[in-house]
Amino acid sequence: MNIEYVLPADIEKRSFSIIAAELSDLGITLSEDEAPITMRTIHTSADFDYARTMRYSKGGIERAKELIKSGADIVTDTNMALAGINKKKLLSFGGEVHCFMADEDVAAEAKMRQVTRATVSMERASKLGKPVIFAIGNAPTALISLYEMMLSGVFTPEFVIGVPVGFVNVVAAKELFLNSNVPYIINEGRKGGSNIAAAIVNALLYNI
Repeated sequence: MNIEYVLPADIEKRSFSIIAAELSDLGITLSEDEAPITMRTIHTSADFDYARTMRYSKGGIERAKELIKSGADIVTDTNMALAGINKKKLLSFGGEVHCFMADEDVAAEAKMRQVTRATVSMERASKLGKPVIFAIGNAPTALISLYEMMLSGVFTPEFVIGVPVGFVNVVAAKELFLNSNVPYIINEGRKGGSNIAAAIVNALLYNI
């Protein structure tokens, strides 16, 4: 195999060129608004399945961008996703990124109530007092908690990025929002992860 020498500044551009070419070879055409997001998930994972399994609510991408431009915060369910999101770019619009999962008081409350930290974290996020985009890449319980709060009338999320990865409750948790009226970007099936959640947020930030 020949080694391709690419300048560091050009690696991402070259990667996206390769992705576009392989999508074309596969006969897959992405819509203009979805392409930057789906392609960034592929870039992050090297997994072309995302070209077939990413789901976008009607008008969802524009809604997410409107929220970001209006200063919405991002709430993630892992510090890994938090670390991967371009916080400087988000701050330029007036937004911040939060992850409450590792907070000691969240862990203590979850233990006392015998619920998951994801449940307590979503409850904390619901009280931020400003629009929030939820970027969930690990805990299906976070999606379930948001949905239960919505059903009870306590809180309705403005936007959900639902890409938890795994085997237990993952598919069912995603389907809750696929069948809801909440704007979303969701990867159908078992695949996802904190890196994918961060990639989707960054794709939105970079294409405003």
